[in-house]
Amino acid sequence: MAVLSKHPAGAVPGPPARERTGHLLLRTWCTFVLFSALAGLGWINAIGAVASGVLTVVTAVVSAVLWLVLRPAVQWRRLPWFAVAYIAWAGISVLWSHWPGTTVLTWLLVVITTLQALFVAAVLTWHEIVAALATALKWCVGLSLVFELAVSLFVPGRLLPQFGLPIPGHHYDPIVFWSRANLLRGGFWHGLVEGGRIQGIYGNANPLAAVCLVAIIVFAVRIAAGAPRRTLLIVWIAIAAYLLYRAESATILLAAVCVAAVLAATLAMRTARTPSARTRRYLLFAAVAVVGGLLAWVERDRLFTALGRSSDLTGRQNIWQAVLERTAQHPVVGWGFATPWLPSDPAFDRWIVDHGQSVMQAHNMWIDASMQAGIIGVVLLAGHYLTGIWRSWFFAVDRPRWDLDADRPYSALSVLPVLLFTVVLVQGFAESEPLLLWGWMLPILCVFKVKQAPIVGVGPGERSARLERGEHLAG
Repeated sequence: MAVLSKHPAGAVPGPPARERTGHLLLRTWCTFVLFSALAGLGWINAIGAVASGVLTVVTAVVSAVLWLVLRPAVQWRRLPWFAVAYIAWAGISVLWSHWPGTTVLTWLLVVITTLQALFVAAVLTWHEIVAALATALKWCVGLSLVFELAVSLFVPGRLLPQFGLPIPGHHYDPIVFWSRANLLRGGFWHGLVEGGRIQGIYGNANPLAAVCLVAIIVFAVRIAAGAPRRTLLIVWIAIAAYLLYRAESATILLAAVCVAAVLAATLAMRTARTPSARTRRYLLFAAVAVVGGLLAWVERDRLFTALGRSSDLTGRQNIWQAVLERTAQHPVVGWGFATPWLPSDPAFDRWIVDHGQSVMQAHNMWIDASMQAGIIGVVLLAGHYLTGIWRSWFFAVDRPRWDLDADRPYSALSVLPVLLFTVVLVQGFAESEPLLLWGWMLPILCVFKVKQAPIVGVGPGERSARLERGEHLAG
């Protein structure tokens, strides 16, 4: 005779809770939003600037509609206010801008990028954000490798943007090519190692290297957090590391060193049990940073030579000098927002020329911001990054705590924001990418999410989405 028991050992297990189809579609959309920002120049090279602009506006409209429909719980008092103030100041600059058309267009771009960052942070939890970011990065890394491989195998020579082929007998500067077909140049095995710099879907080695470094960080964080299919994540790290090596970006190699140093400092700080132990570690970190900075400055010529770069950062000093000369004419309020510099505007067309092409950025985000928004803009931008790195640092080193229990384990995901800020800040020394696309989106996303949900898995910013799917939330 069968006996029905209510004891857990005799209970029939039910199926695992599944996410609702609507939420799966939402996560997929957020992944596409992140991919669109990370792909950046890839969209322009593939479909052109006009079509890329239309795509940007359409994705913004879809995200805005989703936001209005979903109405996620948001603490509006905890916006990234310095970033909001910088954007507001950039918009106001149209009143005195020397290139008002460019100001309006590029300001709309940065507003859309900011709203997309806030949208993703508002509708996804920390775990979902990192998972979506990892998927978007896989697409960027994977498409870059497949693209370079396809060009090397099937295209007779180099490839121009929008899949154009060079005209026989016509001279092209290498800077104009989408792909230089370097992946397998000189033979299969020789090309895999020494074929020359590759550019991926970006048409530029530096953005490719930056995205690959971000991918390595995100994949490694996923592994540390116990994500499924970790063996595949290791394979993805190897692919991203190979593309980073082939991109040969000195700036991003320096950023990788800084990321390793910040990660080591974060892990060391987590071992401190008392305030005095933390103070000693801070003093040690400060001393190492000062000594390392002085040594790098003294040996900068040898360092740049070892990295295959000239001491003037491959001509960047000439660009900086020209931009600073223009900045000096309007030092307080600047000339007007323009990120990037649109070469279609007469103010930028042929102003600074590199390899026959009009330069579209100052190759330093601080110098770029000073010309566009003046001292006021630089102060607001510095406030955004200082508060962002401050919050991200303590998000990483403070033990999760919301009651009297002070011994909860750290979350591996909590180190991600401070490492992303490190990449962006180092990249900003030689590039202006941190002022647009993913370089602007990811810091905004991280700051906003840290302020909304300062503990991974706990708080209104984490609870609402998880309870909607019927998941149990401890604490």
